[in-house]
This record gives sequence, structure tokens and C-alpha cells, in this order.
Amino acid sequence: MEAARDSMAALLDAGLFDSAQTLGCFLVSSGGASNEASMSMKAESLVLHGDALYGEKEFRRALNVYKQAMQCSKSIPRQATSTARISVSTTVRSNVTPFNENEVKSKIAICHSALHEYREALQEMEGIPSKLRSLKMNLMLGKLYRISRNNRAAAICYKECLRQCPYIFEAIAALAEMGLSSKEFSLLFSQAPTRGGKPPVDFLDAQRWWNRYVEAQCCIASHDYKGGLDIYLELMQRFPNNVHILLEIAKIEAIIGKNEEAIMNFEKARLIDPNIMAYMDEYAILLKLKSDYTKLNKLVHDMLHIDPARPETCIALAAFWERKDERKALTYAEKSLRVDDRHITGYIMKGNLHLSLNRPDLAVTDFRGAQELRADLRSYQGLVRAYLALSKCKDALFTAREAMKVMHQSAKALKLVGDVHAISSTGREKARKFYESAIRLEPGFLGAALALADLHVAEGRNKEAVLLLERYLRQWADDSLHVKLAQVFAATSLLSDALSHYQSALRINPHNEAAKKGLERLEKQMKGVDPDAPEDEDENEGDDVDGDQDDAELL
Repeated sequence: MEAARDSMAALLDAGLFDSAQTLGCFLVSSGGASNEASMSMKAESLVLHGDALYGEKEFRRALNVYKQAMQCSKSIPRQATSTARISVSTTVRSNVTPFNENEVKSKIAICHSALHEYREALQEMEGIPSKLRSLKMNLMLGKLYRISRNNRAAAICYKECLRQCPYIFEAIAALAEMGLSSKEFSLLFSQAPTRGGKPPVDFLDAQRWWNRYVEAQCCIASHDYKGGLDIYLELMQRFPNNVHILLEIAKIEAIIGKNEEAIMNFEKARLIDPNIMAYMDEYAILLKLKSDYTKLNKLVHDMLHIDPARPETCIALAAFWERKDERKALTYAEKSLRVDDRHITGYIMKGNLHLSLNRPDLAVTDFRGAQELRADLRSYQGLVRAYLALSKCKDALFTAREAMKVMHQSAKALKLVGDVHAISSTGREKARKFYESAIRLEPGFLGAALALADLHVAEGRNKEAVLLLERYLRQWADDSLHVKLAQVFAATSLLSDALSHYQSALRINPHNEAAKKGLERLEKQMKGVDPDAPEDEDENEGDDVDGDQDDAELL
């Protein structure tokens, strides 16, 4: 069966896994002598069959076949193994790789990992001697150690990856999150091997931009988002139209609340590469927040066409359905985590949906799940909201203070502490101080200004609220400021002023749902109709029918 084995190796190289796994069934079931040479050949055939099954994403079957290969290899007497392999190598063509026990262990670990069986995967990888681990093996082991929360062992593996090749960006991001300094990174870069023992001509330039990229990652890992953003913008000058950097910039802007800038950069990235999937779930969430359902519809349609099985597609569908059917949106968020149980955005989306469905107890679990992977502002915000909904004010305050300690230069963390104090009438003075501190730290932070305006209104200081919002409007033409002003004017029966600001908000953002609902309510008030009166039954029935449409109809 040497010719068949040779053909199978060619099929695998060509990515024709369906035909390869069918051919593999013939190879592994063929009879013959039970000598050492044939046993060694069968072990190698089993590995090829496992490779085909893995290519078809039949991970459980591939795992079983790889284990059979290991058992077959162990049944060959040690003394005869080398003789058998020599005889096999004289008859088999060069494109069939000889049996390598460590490689097969690595493949078994990869299958376990694909099945989310991380403990079993780690046991297999640890069975490979450190000196015999390849670059791919060290990267895999580093990921598994991080999952098991053994950061010290993970750091050793990731450092070894960078010593072998400094451009393993997954290792850079992981080490930055584990607190490795820029100086330590530079030392690893200098230890990387070079061709012929001499550094290339552009070595200094490569080291320069690599160091800046590492510095950006370290800034982001320490929640210095402004520092990381500045470095990425600098790198964009050196590498214009770099999709990866554009997406990193957009993600940071989304975290710090620069939603319009983030949307613009996500759109730039899609213009350069229309089939990009990374971070497109973040883009979908921003479009949902902006209520731009036309663009969201188009994005979801494109993502379903590119790869419907990606977790990002599931999150985009959750964002799309959230307005019409929160329970259906929740099923998509849960699906994203079944696809990838380490997808942070999936936990954030699921937590927010549980809050909307009045299940703050489940939301706490979701946001904690996100924090276990990587704590960021959104998981802290979600936890605070969930604890407040459960009336656990002490837990909410502890979480907000923890966010402030971790992100000591973040105005949003200051606002989060203020939000907890603002819940009680006795804490409003403290809340005001935190909001004002947030505004001093970041004068353009509209979230703190809006929260401070709400505080003024709650204490009956409507005039101060109006003055604050009008001062911000002179510098920032933002639809949320107009909506808030309209709400304050409507509450004080200044209906014409409220109408003007709702209309201004919709001119800036025609999709603003709060402005639409506020304007509809205001128009009823101006006509002398009770805005809280129930809608006609016919209209409600129409909404229910529309809510039963499936994805294909809506898209």
C-alpha cells in the first residue's frame, strides 16, 4: 500500500480531507504481515488518517485514531523500531513523514483542546520533553497553561516562542497581559536567531517598530488606553492601511467611548479587507448602540456569507436581534460561547442580555466569566449594574473601587464609583465629586457630564443641569446631549425647547431611538394626549408578527 500512502500524503497537502479520510479507511484496514516494518507502516497510516479526520473537523474520531497510532507504535519492540523504520524509509517516498511520537502527542492535545478538554490536552503536552518541543508546541502549551491559570509556566513557554521567533504576536499579547516589561521584551528580541548569524540590513528598523508595538500592547494591558492609542496612531504613519493596527485602534476607541471614531476605523478596515472577521462583533455592538440597523443588517448579512460558524457572527446576530427578541439574541450569545468558550465579547453580550431580561444573578456569572479571561472596563461596568440590580450596593461599590485601582487614569472608572454613590440620596454629594473628577481628568467625557446632569435634576437643580449641558453643546455637537436637554426641558414643561432639541438630536443621528421615542411622547403631550396611554391592539399584533420573522427574512 505504499502508493496509496503516498497519494494520501499528497491529498492532505492539497487539503482534500474528504478523499483523504476515505482513502485512510482502506489504508488502516489493509491486512498483511505482522512484522515490525508493517506495524510501523500501520502506525504512520493511522496518523495520516487522523490528519484527514482533523482536517474534516471530526476531532473526536481524529483523537481516537491518533491514540490507536500511539498504541500501535508502542507494540513494536524497542530494539526492532529503528530497524523497522529504516526498512520503511527505503520503500516509502519522501513526502510521507516517519512516525514521530512527540508530534502525535501534540496532535492528540490539539484534538482535546478543540473539544474543550483542556486538562487532558495539558497532560499530553507535558509528556513532550522541553528540549524537543517545536515552536508550535510551545505556543500550544503556553495557551493551555494560561487556561489552567498557571501563568508562570505559561510565561516560560511564551518567552521560548519569542526566542525562536519574535513575531509570535499571540505570545506578545499574552506576556503583556501577564505584566512583562518592555525591557524584558527587547531582551527576547535580541536573542532571536538570525540567518547566517548576521542581523539583516533592516534589523534596527524592524526592532524599532517591534518595540513600539510591544509598548502599545503593554499600555493596553495596564489599561493605559490613551498611551496605547497614541503609539498605534504613530505606527499607522509607518504602516498605512495596516488592517491589524486599524482594528486595534478601533477596539481601543470603542473601550474608551469614542464610538464614532471607532465606527469610522472599523469601516476603513472593511474597505481594505471586506472579508475581515476579527473584532466585527465589536463593530456590530457599536452599530446597535447607535441604532444604525441598516448598516448592522448589511454587516450581519456579510458575516453570514463569509463564515456563519465564527463566534463573531453569533455576537453580531445577537446584537441584531436584541431590539426585537432578546431571548433569541441570548441564544446567539450562548452559541458564540459554545463555538469558543474563551470569547470575551460573548460573555459581555450574554451578561447585558441577562440584565435586560431582569436576570442580574445570571449576569454576575457572565461578567465574572469575562473577567477571568481578561478584566476590562465593560466587565466592571456590567458587574456594577448587576450588583445594583440585586441591591448588593456593597459588592457594587467594591467592584467599582477595584476598577478605579486597576485603571487609575480612567475617567470612566471614576464615573463608575460615582454611579454607585448616586443610587442613594445620602451618597449624591460623593457622586458629584467623582463625576467632577472624571470631567477634570477627561474634559470630553460626555458620560460623566450626562450623569452629573442627571444628578442635578434628581436634586431639583434643573437650571444647573441645563447650563452644564449647554456648555458641553458649545464644544461637542452630540445627539445624546440634545436628548438629555430635551428630557430636562420636557420635565419642566418647556415643551417647545424640548421639541427643538429632540429634532436637533435626530438631525445629528437619525437612528437615535431615545430621541424618536422622546419626540413621539412629546408630540402626544403637545396635542393633549396622555403619552402613557396603551397602544392600539392592532399595532401590537403587527409587532408580534414581525418578531416571528427568521434571519433570512430580516436580512
